Amino acid sequence: MPSKHSYTDKEKAAVYKAMAERRDMRHFTNEPVDVDVFNRILNAAHMAPSVGLMQPWRFIRIADPNIRVEISKIVDKEREETAKALNERKDEFLKLKVEGVLQCAELLVAALPDKREKHIFGRRTLPQMDMASLSCAIQNMWLAARVEGIGMGWVSLFDPQALASLLKMPKDSLPIAILCLGQVDIFYEKPMLVQENWAKERALEGLISTDYWSNKF
Repeated sequence: MPSKHSYTDKEKAAVYKAMAERRDMRHFTNEPVDVDVFNRILNAAHMAPSVGLMQPWRFIRIADPNIRVEISKIVDKEREETAKALNERKDEFLKLKVEGVLQCAELLVAALPDKREKHIFGRRTLPQMDMASLSCAIQNMWLAARVEGIGMGWVSLFDPQALASLLKMPKDSLPIAILCLGQVDIFYEKPMLVQENWAKERALEGLISTDYWSNKF
Protein backbone atom coordinates (compact mmCIF):
# COMPACT_ATOMS: atom_id res chain seq x y z
CA MET A 1 0.00 0.00 0.00
CA PRO A 2 1.41 3.45 -0.90
CA SER A 3 2.41 5.74 1.93
CA LYS A 4 -0.14 8.37 2.84
CA HIS A 5 2.66 10.89 2.35
CA SER A 6 3.48 9.86 -1.23
CA TYR A 7 3.12 12.23 -4.17
CA THR A 8 0.62 11.69 -6.97
CA ASP A 9 1.65 9.29 -9.73
CA LYS A 10 2.18 12.24 -12.08
CA GLU A 11 4.39 14.07 -9.59
CA LYS A 12 6.42 10.94 -8.86
CA ALA A 13 6.91 10.27 -12.57
CA ALA A 14 8.29 13.78 -13.04
CA VAL A 15 10.83 13.35 -10.22
CA TYR A 16 12.05 9.98 -11.48
CA LYS A 17 12.17 11.28 -15.05
CA ALA A 18 14.48 14.11 -14.00
CA MET A 19 16.79 11.61 -12.29
CA ALA A 20 16.83 9.28 -15.29
CA GLU A 21 17.47 12.06 -17.82
CA ARG A 22 20.06 14.04 -15.86
CA ARG A 23 23.27 14.20 -17.84
CA ASP A 24 26.81 15.49 -17.31
CA MET A 25 26.85 17.94 -20.23
CA ARG A 26 29.92 19.14 -22.09
CA HIS A 27 28.38 20.71 -25.23
CA PHE A 28 26.72 24.12 -24.90
CA THR A 29 25.28 26.81 -27.15
CA ASN A 30 26.11 30.49 -26.71
CA GLU A 31 22.61 31.38 -25.50
CA PRO A 32 22.32 32.95 -22.02
CA VAL A 33 20.52 31.39 -19.08
CA ASP A 34 17.48 33.30 -17.86
CA VAL A 35 18.26 35.07 -14.57
CA ASP A 36 15.20 33.67 -12.78
CA VAL A 37 16.02 30.15 -13.94
CA PHE A 38 19.62 30.53 -12.79
CA ASN A 39 18.47 31.72 -9.38
CA ARG A 40 16.07 28.79 -9.04
CA ILE A 41 18.93 26.40 -9.75
CA LEU A 42 21.06 28.04 -7.06
CA ASN A 43 18.16 27.93 -4.62
CA ALA A 44 17.80 24.21 -5.32
CA ALA A 45 21.40 23.77 -4.20
CA HIS A 46 20.64 25.63 -0.98
CA MET A 47 17.74 23.25 -0.26
CA ALA A 48 20.14 20.31 0.04
CA PRO A 49 20.57 18.37 3.27
CA SER A 50 23.80 18.85 5.19
CA VAL A 51 25.32 17.09 8.15
CA GLY A 52 24.74 19.07 11.35
CA LEU A 53 23.08 21.75 9.19
CA MET A 54 26.56 23.13 8.49
CA GLN A 55 25.63 24.09 4.89
CA PRO A 56 29.23 23.81 3.68
CA TRP A 57 28.52 24.85 0.11
CA ARG A 58 30.11 27.98 -1.30
CA PHE A 59 29.63 29.00 -4.94
CA ILE A 60 31.87 31.43 -6.80
CA ARG A 61 30.24 32.77 -9.95
CA ILE A 62 32.88 33.52 -12.58
CA ALA A 63 31.93 36.76 -14.36
CA ASP A 64 35.37 37.92 -15.53
CA PRO A 65 36.19 36.33 -18.92
CA ASN A 66 39.90 36.54 -18.15
CA ILE A 67 39.45 34.41 -15.04
CA ARG A 68 37.42 31.95 -17.11
CA VAL A 69 40.33 31.64 -19.54
CA GLU A 70 42.74 31.01 -16.66
CA ILE A 71 40.42 28.31 -15.29
CA SER A 72 40.36 26.74 -18.74
CA LYS A 73 44.17 26.63 -18.73
CA ILE A 74 44.18 24.90 -15.33
CA VAL A 75 41.67 22.33 -16.61
CA ASP A 76 43.60 21.74 -19.81
CA LYS A 77 46.84 21.18 -17.89
CA GLU A 78 45.20 18.51 -15.74
CA ARG A 79 43.60 16.99 -18.82
CA GLU A 80 47.09 16.45 -20.23
CA GLU A 81 48.34 14.97 -16.94
CA THR A 82 45.34 12.65 -16.76
CA ALA A 83 45.98 11.52 -20.32
CA LYS A 84 49.56 10.61 -19.41
CA ALA A 85 48.38 8.65 -16.38
CA LEU A 86 45.97 6.64 -18.52
CA ASN A 87 48.88 5.12 -20.47
CA GLU A 88 47.44 3.00 -23.30
CA ARG A 89 44.12 4.89 -23.24
CA LYS A 90 45.82 8.28 -23.56
CA ASP A 91 44.90 8.96 -27.20
CA GLU A 92 41.37 7.68 -26.66
CA PHE A 93 40.92 9.99 -23.68
CA LEU A 94 42.24 13.04 -25.52
CA LYS A 95 39.54 12.59 -28.15
CA LEU A 96 36.82 12.97 -25.51
CA LYS A 97 35.26 16.35 -24.84
CA VAL A 98 35.55 16.53 -21.07
CA GLU A 99 34.38 20.07 -20.29
CA GLY A 100 32.70 23.21 -21.61
CA VAL A 101 34.39 25.89 -19.53
CA LEU A 102 34.75 28.39 -22.38
CA GLN A 103 31.42 27.60 -24.04
CA CYS A 104 28.88 27.54 -21.20
CA ALA A 105 26.78 30.58 -20.31
CA GLU A 106 27.41 30.36 -16.56
CA LEU A 107 30.52 29.11 -14.79
CA LEU A 108 30.60 28.37 -11.07
CA VAL A 109 33.18 26.95 -8.73
CA ALA A 110 31.67 24.92 -5.90
CA ALA A 111 33.89 24.87 -2.83
CA LEU A 112 34.13 23.93 0.82
CA PRO A 113 34.84 26.85 3.19
CA ASP A 114 37.66 27.16 5.67
CA LYS A 115 37.11 26.69 9.43
CA ARG A 116 35.13 23.50 8.81
CA GLU A 117 36.72 21.89 11.86
CA LYS A 118 34.29 23.90 14.03
CA HIS A 119 31.48 21.62 12.88
CA ILE A 120 31.70 18.43 14.94
CA PHE A 121 28.10 17.16 14.72
CA GLY A 122 28.16 14.19 12.31
CA ARG A 123 31.82 14.74 11.39
CA ARG A 124 33.79 13.57 14.40
CA THR A 125 34.60 10.20 12.81
CA LEU A 126 33.62 11.10 9.25
CA PRO A 127 34.99 14.58 8.53
CA GLN A 128 34.45 14.03 4.81
CA MET A 129 30.70 14.44 5.36
CA ASP A 130 31.16 18.10 4.50
CA MET A 131 32.04 17.00 0.96
CA ALA A 132 29.06 14.64 0.95
CA SER A 133 26.82 17.56 1.87
CA LEU A 134 28.23 19.73 -0.92
CA SER A 135 27.73 16.84 -3.33
CA CYS A 136 24.06 16.73 -2.35
CA ALA A 137 23.80 20.43 -3.18
CA ILE A 138 25.40 19.87 -6.57
CA GLN A 139 23.03 16.99 -7.30
CA ASN A 140 20.08 19.24 -6.44
CA MET A 141 21.42 21.80 -8.93
CA TRP A 142 21.78 19.10 -11.58
CA LEU A 143 18.19 17.95 -11.21
CA ALA A 144 16.86 21.50 -11.12
CA ALA A 145 18.88 22.37 -14.23
CA ARG A 146 17.50 19.35 -16.06
CA VAL A 147 13.87 20.16 -15.32
CA GLU A 148 14.53 23.75 -16.43
CA GLY A 149 16.02 22.44 -19.69
CA ILE A 150 19.50 23.72 -18.82
CA GLY A 151 22.61 21.60 -19.29
CA MET A 152 25.08 21.23 -16.44
CA GLY A 153 28.50 19.64 -16.35
CA TRP A 154 30.73 18.81 -13.38
CA VAL A 155 34.43 19.33 -14.16
CA SER A 156 36.90 17.70 -11.77
CA LEU A 157 40.00 17.98 -13.94
CA PHE A 158 41.97 20.63 -12.07
CA ASP A 159 44.69 21.16 -9.50
CA PRO A 160 42.81 22.32 -6.36
CA GLN A 161 45.71 24.46 -5.11
CA ALA A 162 46.10 26.21 -8.47
CA LEU A 163 42.38 26.97 -8.66
CA ALA A 164 42.18 28.11 -5.03
CA SER A 165 45.13 30.44 -5.61
CA LEU A 166 43.58 31.89 -8.76
CA LEU A 167 40.30 32.60 -6.94
CA LYS A 168 42.03 34.00 -3.82
CA MET A 169 40.42 31.43 -1.57
CA PRO A 170 41.43 31.28 2.13
CA LYS A 171 43.75 28.61 3.47
CA ASP A 172 41.96 25.34 4.28
CA SER A 173 39.09 26.07 1.91
CA LEU A 174 38.85 23.61 -0.97
CA PRO A 175 37.43 23.84 -4.51
CA ILE A 176 35.53 20.64 -5.30
CA ALA A 177 33.89 21.23 -8.67
CA ILE A 178 33.87 23.53 -11.66
CA LEU A 179 30.25 23.68 -12.79
CA CYS A 180 29.30 24.58 -16.36
CA LEU A 181 25.69 25.63 -16.99
CA GLY A 182 24.08 26.65 -20.23
CA GLN A 183 21.63 26.06 -23.02
CA VAL A 184 22.16 22.92 -25.08
CA ASP A 185 20.96 21.77 -28.49
CA ILE A 186 20.19 18.31 -27.18
CA PHE A 187 20.63 16.25 -24.03
CA TYR A 188 22.66 13.07 -24.46
CA GLU A 189 20.49 9.98 -24.87
CA LYS A 190 22.86 8.10 -22.56
CA PRO A 191 25.73 9.27 -20.35
CA MET A 192 28.34 10.63 -22.73
CA LEU A 193 31.05 8.21 -21.60
CA VAL A 194 28.70 5.35 -22.43
CA GLN A 195 27.85 6.87 -25.82
CA GLU A 196 31.55 7.26 -26.58
CA ASN A 197 32.26 3.66 -25.50
CA TRP A 198 34.64 4.84 -22.79
CA ALA A 199 32.84 2.98 -20.01
CA LYS A 200 29.84 0.77 -19.32
CA GLU A 201 27.23 1.24 -16.64
CA ARG A 202 26.92 -1.47 -14.00
CA ALA A 203 23.59 -3.01 -13.05
CA LEU A 204 22.20 -2.14 -9.62
CA GLU A 205 21.98 -5.82 -8.65
CA GLY A 206 25.76 -6.09 -8.65
CA LEU A 207 26.11 -3.23 -6.18
CA ILE A 208 23.85 -4.46 -3.37
CA SER A 209 24.40 -7.14 -0.73
CA THR A 210 22.67 -8.18 2.48
CA ASP A 211 24.24 -8.03 5.95
CA TYR A 212 27.86 -8.37 4.84
CA TRP A 213 30.23 -7.22 2.11
CA SER A 214 29.89 -9.29 -1.04
CA ASN A 215 32.70 -10.62 -3.24
CA LYS A 216 30.61 -9.67 -6.27
CA PHE A 217 31.39 -6.01 -5.54
